[in-house]
Amino acid sequence: MSPSVRLQEMIRVIRGARTQGEERGVIQRECAAIRAQFRQADNGTRSHNLAKLLYVHMLGYPAHFGQMECVRLIASPRYNEKRVGYLGAMMLLDEKQDASLLITNSIKNDLSHNSQYVQSLALCTLACMGSAEMCRDLAPEIDRLLRASNSYIKKKAALCAVHIVRKVPDLGELFTPAARSLLCEKNHGVLHGAVVLITELCERNPDTLEQFRKVVPELVQIMKGLVMSGYSPEHNVAGISDPFLQVRILRLLRILGRNNDTASDAMNDLLAQVATNTDSSKTAGSAVLYETVLTVMDIKSESGLRVLAVNILGRFLLNNDRNIRYISMTSLQKIVQTDHNAVQRHRGTIVDCLKDQDASVKRRALELSLALVSAVNIRSLMKELLLFLSSCPPELRAHTTSGIFNAAERYAPSQRWHIDTILHVLTTAGGDVRDETVPNLIQLITTATELHCYTVHKLYRALITDISVQSLVQVACWCIGEYGDLLLRGECEETEPVQVTEDDVLDALETVLQSHMSSPATRGFALTATMKLSTRITHNVDRIRSIVSIYGSCIDVELQQRAVEYNALFKKYDHMRYRGSVCGAPSVIGYLSPLWSFSPFSYLLGGSGEPVPSSGLSHTVPGPATSTSGGDLLDLLGGLDVSPGEPQSSPPSVKVYEKNGVTLKLQTDSQTDTGMTITLTATNSTDGDITSLTLQAAVPKVCFGLPGCLCILYSTLVSDEMGCPDWCFSTQVQPCFQNSWDSL
Repeated sequence: MSPSVRLQEMIRVIRGARTQGEERGVIQRECAAIRAQFRQADNGTRSHNLAKLLYVHMLGYPAHFGQMECVRLIASPRYNEKRVGYLGAMMLLDEKQDASLLITNSIKNDLSHNSQYVQSLALCTLACMGSAEMCRDLAPEIDRLLRASNSYIKKKAALCAVHIVRKVPDLGELFTPAARSLLCEKNHGVLHGAVVLITELCERNPDTLEQFRKVVPELVQIMKGLVMSGYSPEHNVAGISDPFLQVRILRLLRILGRNNDTASDAMNDLLAQVATNTDSSKTAGSAVLYETVLTVMDIKSESGLRVLAVNILGRFLLNNDRNIRYISMTSLQKIVQTDHNAVQRHRGTIVDCLKDQDASVKRRALELSLALVSAVNIRSLMKELLLFLSSCPPELRAHTTSGIFNAAERYAPSQRWHIDTILHVLTTAGGDVRDETVPNLIQLITTATELHCYTVHKLYRALITDISVQSLVQVACWCIGEYGDLLLRGECEETEPVQVTEDDVLDALETVLQSHMSSPATRGFALTATMKLSTRITHNVDRIRSIVSIYGSCIDVELQQRAVEYNALFKKYDHMRYRGSVCGAPSVIGYLSPLWSFSPFSYLLGGSGEPVPSSGLSHTVPGPATSTSGGDLLDLLGGLDVSPGEPQSSPPSVKVYEKNGVTLKLQTDSQTDTGMTITLTATNSTDGDITSLTLQAAVPKVCFGLPGCLCILYSTLVSDEMGCPDWCFSTQVQPCFQNSWDSL
């Protein structure tokens, strides 16, 4: 290819290259030729060579060696060279390069040129790549051109002033008078530039904002003229008169009316007129209506106007264009909290958008549907959300389940409905739920005392149907272990009773333990449930013992540790299983490792208490248990020797502290099936008074918030009227069902 080829020929050769290497070779040869000609004297081909270099730059190849040539061409008196030079400056130079400072004087000279086209070249270049220093030097020239009589120059000067204000906000005051005078122009290009400039000035200076609030009536009149004007070929776009200018004016009105009653009142009628007279069948009309809605929602508008704006967004939901539906739901999402009832009217249309094929539209529809849930529509809307969950894309399932759980927790009409909803979600998308779902559901079931029988039957059916959903299996195992006696009883008013034998229950749990789909956490739940059943069944204890012993040599360390602990309970404390406890204290099985995060049996069995990973939950087991005498930690009342089956003749008393003249004694006064009363007697044998006597009770952190922990609920100080130095604290001990404790 000859070095003197024209631009069109170079483009043809480059496009004809078969490989990237061939293209690179063509460009390297041409760039070498261009460099050589740049070093020669002016031969009339400089603009031609720079044009070719700009095309090379557009392809992504280095062209920085042409920067100085741009400076030379800008200083040329010939228009064709000056035009290419300014174009090259806008493409090859930026404000960070020193070469850009070399064209400042040329731009200043061209701004005073007698040709409007040369002036426009200088204005466009300054607006494109002018640095802060250039803007400060040339701002007075731009202000002068804003007052020129030529509309072509004024519209370009207005846009150049916008760039200057963004670079140097302090110069905004210089352009404020000229910007206001431009609103009187009839030329749409000048008006557009003026509105953009005023918008920039108002956003950057609160004082300027207050000044321009006085021009709201003028802007309203300009907007009315656009809305009510007849057909104008030069401004008409799809039946809308200059939608670009309308959108700009609406944005400016939104800024001027924000947090200002006077400005908002002045534009309310106009906004209503635009909202009712603009055709939304075309994209141009939809753009104007969308800006109108945003303005109505952002200013202090009337309530009826806000309802009209929401209805416009509702019409957008029916549009065939998915982009319009998307921006409609995005806007509704922003206003649903403030105009909830108005948005509720379009709930059906919003729910229909859940069936859209576009993933972005589905996500927006899901977020808006969840925001519309209330106590009034919870049942109907939840049906739609559960139906969507069954067919929603995998990437939306986690968000959907989380939203359903939050809505059910806030607006559940009943505990049974709440439990049914969560179980439905677990059955449909159990693998996508949050980690805290299992303990939250367990807590919900625990508090719903009257639904224990219903829940355990329903979960048992789910367990024998499918064991692939781990979260559902974990809850089912926990519930069976906790309320297995209700399941075996076979009497349930809330659901159809099912005759379940002990072998059926153990078969289900053993299936979970042996399944390859069960995670270690799920096996932990199943093993604990199996152990709990040893206090609830009578004929299969040996089978439970056999199941537990198998996992004493399991390769999984967590299961192995738990199985070893349970085996130790069978061997060492089996006599406590069915016999009554002192004053109703729970049996040892009630303390089955509440969380995998800590093992209380390290204490109970003399272990080290090393933490292990979390994987299960346990509960108290109602039923008798007994305490043995001696120093064993399982001797909960230490030193009380009550043989199983023997009646208690009198409340036992134990001296627990004696030092420095202070003696403390514990005595059991009374007991029920759910609790017992212990009296603490403090005796002072010294000559002086004892003040600030404090009673504190504590349990290990592992027991916090778990059923089956003994908690002191209240205490009362008792002293005789004669000032006897004896104090008696009556303390009731009951199982605790709270999530967390405060300091007692």
